[in-house]
Amino acid sequence: MTSSSQRHKTLLVTGGAGFIGANFVLQAVADGLKVINLDKLTYAGNPDTLAQLKGNDLHVFAKGDIGDRTLVAQLLAEHRPTAVINFAAESHVDRSIDAPADFIQTNVVGTLGLLECVRDYWRSMATEEQAAFRFLHVSTDEVYGSLGAEGLFTETTPYAPNSPYSASKASSDHLVRAFHHTYGLPTLTTNCSNNYGPFQFPEKLIPLVIQKALAGESLPVYGDGKNIRDWLFVGDHCTAIRRVLEDGRVGETYNVGGNAERQNIDVVGTICDLLDGEGPLSSGADRRSLITYVRDRPGHDRRYAIDAGKLKRELGWTPAHTFETGIADTVRWYLDNQPWVARVLDGSYRMERLGA
Repeated sequence: MTSSSQRHKTLLVTGGAGFIGANFVLQAVADGLKVINLDKLTYAGNPDTLAQLKGNDLHVFAKGDIGDRTLVAQLLAEHRPTAVINFAAESHVDRSIDAPADFIQTNVVGTLGLLECVRDYWRSMATEEQAAFRFLHVSTDEVYGSLGAEGLFTETTPYAPNSPYSASKASSDHLVRAFHHTYGLPTLTTNCSNNYGPFQFPEKLIPLVIQKALAGESLPVYGDGKNIRDWLFVGDHCTAIRRVLEDGRVGETYNVGGNAERQNIDVVGTICDLLDGEGPLSSGADRRSLITYVRDRPGHDRRYAIDAGKLKRELGWTPAHTFETGIADTVRWYLDNQPWVARVLDGSYRMERLGA
């Protein structure tokens, strides 16, 4: 990523203590970029994930909200980033069912505040600096709604969000588009499929199943388990964002997918088999016997699948991981990092069901 390092040496990253954001920060700093990391440290923001960056001059952490205009303006003025990457969001669908107002506040009102601060900062730049600047907004494929048995989401698929979470992200996407067309702010948007990998908060399917299967607990699967997602290894997602930041066309949207459609029940079964390979339950039973079907989530979209062809054609990006290699690496990471998981679970979240 040398050319990206040369073009954008200092980044303001929002939500950089969350799952995807922290993986991005770790990758960027390892590649020599300076990262100003703004995170509110809610339930999903974990400073433990960034422990290896302690004392590293290339990482500056600021605790705060993207909607705090005074703080955002101060960080922009002090550090003069050449790009802003916005990961900050309330992102757990089940939580959005329980508390939709929180999602509107962060994902819509907060994003608006961030955009206004960045617009004003960008306007203060010299013409050459303005041309080089980028605001990259990280979004989700859930804004497109639900697919039938056939077809793929493309960048021109109409928005049809079905949960408070996806509606709030759709709103933020529209705000980013509007700031480009109204004010000329040089924006980029990425819409990704389901991420998985190291440092994921254990309320999401894959880390939740890993932890419960290790403990020999019941493995809850929503509905009939045949909901389909396109799975994207988080490290691949981060390299895609770097490619879009480096060479993406201003004002454009790029879909990022893992080319790895799987039914939820098959994902759960694969994790069970990998863990059985590491060592059996004390009872001697296969972990697949722990699978329990539970009442489906309200508004649960049936299928998501991404066409990432534009990203491949224009920027040459394809995922480095297949689902098989990515899920094996992920299971191994959780086995090797149980102290990190234990510290996460010392907090308020105990792997209970939300959004029922």
